[in-house]
Amino acid sequence: MDRIIIEDLKVYAYHGIYESEKDKGQNFYVNAVLYTDFRDSTKKDDIELSVDYAEVCKVIKETMTVKTYDLIETVAERVAEALLISFSRVEAVDIEIRKPQAPVPMEFESISVKISRRWSEAYISYGSNLGDMEENIEKALFKLCDRTDCKMVQNSTLYKTKPYGNVVQDDFLNGACLIKTLLDPEDLLDVLHELENDAGRVRDVHWGPRTLDMDIVFYDDLIFDSDDLIIPHVDIENREFVLAPMAEIAPHKRHPIFRKTIQEMYNELKNR
Repeated sequence: MDRIIIEDLKVYAYHGIYESEKDKGQNFYVNAVLYTDFRDSTKKDDIELSVDYAEVCKVIKETMTVKTYDLIETVAERVAEALLISFSRVEAVDIEIRKPQAPVPMEFESISVKISRRWSEAYISYGSNLGDMEENIEKALFKLCDRTDCKMVQNSTLYKTKPYGNVVQDDFLNGACLIKTLLDPEDLLDVLHELENDAGRVRDVHWGPRTLDMDIVFYDDLIFDSDDLIIPHVDIENREFVLAPMAEIAPHKRHPIFRKTIQEMYNELKNR
């Protein structure tokens, strides 16, 4: 991937845990690497198809001066987030914040923190079988992608599917979408649960009727297992309501454990 590199951008700001740092301020130095693709811009020699590094420097300065933080770790996080949100052609960033005047009673050249952040791809499965099902789904997807840290890439059509499990209930409307997100998997799960709660979901019967159900199917090629979240989503090879819409938008997406594509798993399920 191509890179834009900014070295030792000087920004006078007021970050630190001590009141003297917040009152007097000091010089901070920013090193930034922005990962993008120059091929479109170089073909036409057009800045509109690239990333304006003067604007990048402006965003860094504004982010660092609009608010005061105790930790330069937080400053780095906010700068990375601002750059990824502000410049659609930037896929990832490395940020270093240097603090040469840090209040340390020893001789040193500089103290700094470095972070790397990027847009991740998450596949979300969603469904509803209570109330106005289409409206439940549409509202949730709108709220999800109205966030600055999530953006829609692809969305499937809706599929009418039979309930999964042994609970007698109405058929579902199901779909799947691909989003890009700055949220880590557990924070994304929290957001999905908030959307379910907003839709009035009640968790009283396992696999029971619900106004809205949203699950993370894949997150990049991550394999993750915690008390609250398992990625890839469990048992998708037996869940037509997941595989059918996923096969529409990502037939060649490969399961990171089974090493089979979505289309292959869907065909196997239909054959069974």
